[in-house]
Parts: sequence; C-alpha cells; structure tokens
Amino acid sequence: MIGYTRLRNTNFFVIQMSDSNKPSNRRKFLTNLTQVMAGVGGVFAVIPFLSTMSPSEKAKAAGAPIEIDVSALRPGSYKVVEWRGKPVWVVRRTEEMIKNTLEDDKVLSDPKSLEEHQPIYTKNKYRSINPEFLVLVGVCTHLGCSPLYKPNAKSAELGLDWNGGFFCPCHGSKFDLSGRVHKAMPAPSNLEVPPYYFASDNKIIVGEDGEKS
Repeated sequence: MIGYTRLRNTNFFVIQMSDSNKPSNRRKFLTNLTQVMAGVGGVFAVIPFLSTMSPSEKAKAAGAPIEIDVSALRPGSYKVVEWRGKPVWVVRRTEEMIKNTLEDDKVLSDPKSLEEHQPIYTKNKYRSINPEFLVLVGVCTHLGCSPLYKPNAKSAELGLDWNGGFFCPCHGSKFDLSGRVHKAMPAPSNLEVPPYYFASDNKIIVGEDGEKS
C-alpha cells in the first residue's frame, strides 16, 4: 500500500510503500506518475502552438490584407471574397463596359466621387487603379444589404436606361459599373472602394495601400 508522511514544518510529503505487493504497487505508482507528467508535458507543448496561432487570428479579426488571384477571371465576370467580415467584389470589365463609363452623367448622384468613399488613387470615373478591374466593398450604403451584379444594359427589370451595374433588391438602390449611386436612391453615397494594390498583373492585395498606388 501507498502512504504519505508530511515532513516537519514543511508542505512536502514523503511517499511510503508497504512491503505487501510492493512490486505491483510500485508499478501502478510509476504508471500513474508517468501519465500525470505526460499530461503536464502536453499542456506545455500546446502553449507555444497557441502563442504562435494567436497573432494570426488577431490579425484576421483586425482586417489583415488578403490576396486575390484574378488570373482566371474572365471579362464581364466578377469574384467575391471576404475581408473584415464583408464581401469584396472584383469585377473584370469588358472593353465595352470601360468605353461606356461616363465622365459625368445626370443619372448619377456623385459622378466625380467627391465624397470620400475611395482611396485618392481611385478617384476617377472608373474608381479603380486599372480600368479593367473594379474592386468594391459589396455592401449597400443604405442599410448594409448586398447588391446584385447586373452587368447587362437595357434590362427589362431595371429599365431601358439601365447601362449595367449593381442593384440592391432590398430598397431598390442602383449603382453603375463603377459603383456610383444613381440619383434619388435610398443609398446616400457611392459604394466603398477599399485600399488595395496590384502585387502583380494577376494578384490584388486588398486591405492596404501599395507604395506605387
């Protein structure tokens, strides 16, 4: 049997084992001790792993930059990714879309993007660094719904004066193919353009400004 004797004036105990079944009890004791030490070792082994992962998770929550590969994106199509818990759209505009982008128009509320809803380097009629690629936060500026991509012009749903763009079905707000809001819409402003830059011809980094932007 196993017994415990407290050392005088201390908080330490001495383990004592009786002679009866001594080898068997010793084996049990050593087995239990090994299991305890293994458990303690496992805890300490996990600590470095957690401390390594935590900054990454915190970075994601804080909105760390993301990389988007647009090599497979065809003209006229778009891609949706997530950044800071919000959808981000990347639209690859066709030559016709680029050609039909108006400098100024009576239909648009803020055609020159005077309100600050985009980085300074996208303050143009395309609202982009490269006219071929449009990068937008896909959240309506009215009540936070996600508009639909409606690139086809003269839609029966949206009218013969529709030149393509984005439509929010929640309350009917319309945006052109640069994300600029039409006049007299519930949405008060253009769609947001996030900070971004091209790391290469086919890779866009969303979430920070590039040095050459």
